Amino acid sequence: MNIAELKQRLVHEPQALPLPESLLRSCFTPNYSLVEEALAWQQSSDSHHLICPDDPIYPPLLKQLNDPPTVLFLKGNINALLLPSIAVVGSRNGTVGGKKVAYELSSQLAAGGICVTSGMALGIDGVAHQAAIDSDCPSIAVLGTGVEVIYPKRHRRIYHDIQAQGCVLAEFWPETKPHAGNFPKRNRIISGLTMGTLVVEASVKSGSLITARLANEQGREVFAVPGSVLSGQSEGCHKLIREGAKLVESVTDILEEVSALSNYHLEELKACHHIGGESASDLPFSSLLASVGYETTTIDDVVEHSGKTIELVLEQLLELELQGWITAVPGGYIRLKRS
Repeated sequence: MNIAELKQRLVHEPQALPLPESLLRSCFTPNYSLVEEALAWQQSSDSHHLICPDDPIYPPLLKQLNDPPTVLFLKGNINALLLPSIAVVGSRNGTVGGKKVAYELSSQLAAGGICVTSGMALGIDGVAHQAAIDSDCPSIAVLGTGVEVIYPKRHRRIYHDIQAQGCVLAEFWPETKPHAGNFPKRNRIISGLTMGTLVVEASVKSGSLITARLANEQGREVFAVPGSVLSGQSEGCHKLIREGAKLVESVTDILEEVSALSNYHLEELKACHHIGGESASDLPFSSLLASVGYETTTIDDVVEHSGKTIELVLEQLLELELQGWITAVPGGYIRLKRS
């Protein structure tokens, strides 16, 4: 029996239901006072947003989860949800070297038009957000609290700064305080929003590995940065690599995998971007597009013809692929349509 049938029987045959009528009525009768409170919160600021699964802005990748959030509370720039995103997570006690790697990779992802998503926790999460903020690029913080609660307190500045270009969001009521059980629950949103999850330093028993496991179960890419075999901080990353995660030494390792996403994911991201222009003059990378032929063109040929660095070429090729102008094939790329 589905929910609709239960509701119908509640109205017409309440005595035939297997549970007490009072319990069923409490389950299926909306709490209108809470609805009014939520709407009042949304209307209190132009930067406050309530997002439900039937809203056009609701992230399509998130809809693929078995248990997508029924509502998202969001503060900041709602358009950040339209960008392709990579999750960057890791240890709360990251080493100096680990934080440096996380900062550099996150900066390069942001520069390439990839939204950096994380959980605003101490350590690697905070560094990833700060890298995007410093690059004046969008970032998304998925909170384990309500969006009106700053946790941890020392990330007050990140919390406010991130809302200029990106946003903070949560499925919990805006004033929800920190609760241990809510943080693993929010991890499914971090991985669910994104095309892949990058782990930079993590112990074997850490929330970052939970996020990576969820990403794998959701059919998303998992990336891991290796570290010293003597460091417990890298044991989790080494475990992920042994289990099939892609070893990451540079941002190119991430972009190569992301650019080879399934056609389904690419179409979903294109729909989010509302991209449909048919003129190359509308493209930011029209000169690069001219370097890709209608037969397989290798990366080396594109680099040589365009005169751009390999990192920049991969970033721009990804954007052109998201827009449907080219597609990745064994050995390189081919152009799909004329300008």
